[in-house]
Amino acid sequence: MKRSSSPSGKARILLVNHDAATARLLESAHYQLETVSSKEALQRTESGPQPEMVLLHLDEHNLCDLEMVDAWRRVRPGQKIVVISQISDVSVVVRAMRVGALDYIIGPREGQDFLGEIDGLLADSTRELDDSDACRETCEHFEHVENDISFLALSPAMRKIRAQVAQVAKVDIPVLLLGESGVGKEVLARLIHKLSRRSGKTMVKVNCAALPLDLLESELFGYEPGAFTGANRSKPGMLELCDKGTIFLDEIGEMSPTVQAKLLHVLQDGRFSRLGGRSNVTSDFRVLAATNINVKEAIGTKAFREDLYYRLNAFTINVPPLRERYEEVPILVKHFMQQFSEKYDCLPAECSSNLVRACLRYSWPGNLRELGNFIKRYMVLRDEAAAIAELEEQQTPSRIDVEFSDEDTVISAGGLKSMVQDLKERAEPKIIERVLIATRWNCKAAAKQLKISYKALLYKMKQYRVFPPGVTGPGLRNAHS
Repeated sequence: MKRSSSPSGKARILLVNHDAATARLLESAHYQLETVSSKEALQRTESGPQPEMVLLHLDEHNLCDLEMVDAWRRVRPGQKIVVISQISDVSVVVRAMRVGALDYIIGPREGQDFLGEIDGLLADSTRELDDSDACRETCEHFEHVENDISFLALSPAMRKIRAQVAQVAKVDIPVLLLGESGVGKEVLARLIHKLSRRSGKTMVKVNCAALPLDLLESELFGYEPGAFTGANRSKPGMLELCDKGTIFLDEIGEMSPTVQAKLLHVLQDGRFSRLGGRSNVTSDFRVLAATNINVKEAIGTKAFREDLYYRLNAFTINVPPLRERYEEVPILVKHFMQQFSEKYDCLPAECSSNLVRACLRYSWPGNLRELGNFIKRYMVLRDEAAAIAELEEQQTPSRIDVEFSDEDTVISAGGLKSMVQDLKERAEPKIIERVLIATRWNCKAAAKQLKISYKALLYKMKQYRVFPPGVTGPGLRNAHS
């Protein structure tokens, strides 16, 4: 074990697996440096002066050391652990991130650039990635993304996604966002860009479904004079304009196979040529992609290239529909009312218990986009009865309806959040019991209809004591499962 200290008061860094070049750089910057082998590292993190950062030097001979990161973080949950490596394999980067690494620095790096990154990681307290801290993140307020775009993580599913975003944003790999139309995939993409190293650069959005084949290709790659009829001048494409920044390919499932093939080559080496051009253009960008199609089915029908899918899904986030996080609906109703009243300079509309109850009953097939448009119409017309009738007329018959009394929707001293939690505790056992009765207490069929796992259903049945007639405890018969 080698120790090197400095009276300068700079941060203490523990370097695991000695790398001479890294050690020299850190010592030249007067960090309090200590180097240990991977075998000594866990014992060292359990005792002695705690480092502000652990740097793990990784090469092809010690890839197994990544498994230690999770153990280190269990011993010291708040410990910042950064991986330094010349390995640029995306699977290794993702693996490091998933076991809890704060960042993954790919070398070799210039001295000042490397030290600048280390200084930034040490100074930025928001880079803590402890899962428990992420789960404790407050959900009482919206997180501002940009302009009038905000992100809400009130439900467990969205809190988990927010924690995933905090992890993946700092690692420069592609992210694929899946989910129904209107669930907020673009909001997540903008949040990832905001939290990334590229946040100070341009983020370009391309809607692949809104542009015809020829136009999409020219918009992405740009063109030179004479490339096609009407091309009288040079024009850089979106991939060129977002150099050092982020490109968001929305509805990428609608992209033609021809453009998919060209995009795949760009993602492999970052080089392409404009339409009609003879020279290569190099652009350094991060790609975020989103689609609402079933990608696996599209691959099976050859509508989507399998190799492009595996290039894009280095990290995949599945965004749940609004009907699976209905506890957020009352908060979103209030948020949209406040947002639109400020945007259109009008008085806020009344957020009554009747309106909230109607919104909770509706399934919102259009998700956040549909809810936002509904609130816009309500604020223009100011007719609560008409708004509620609109939701009731559009309600799908397959929706499991649960009656709420006026007492259920009285705004308590705890506000909307308290009311929603109370509604959830009242509604969930009723819904579960109705589905179980409809399926003749076939638990597997009920779980499939409720879109939860079989184990989750059994847990909730025990929690709410929902059992078949004559059964008073959790001893369910196999015939019912």
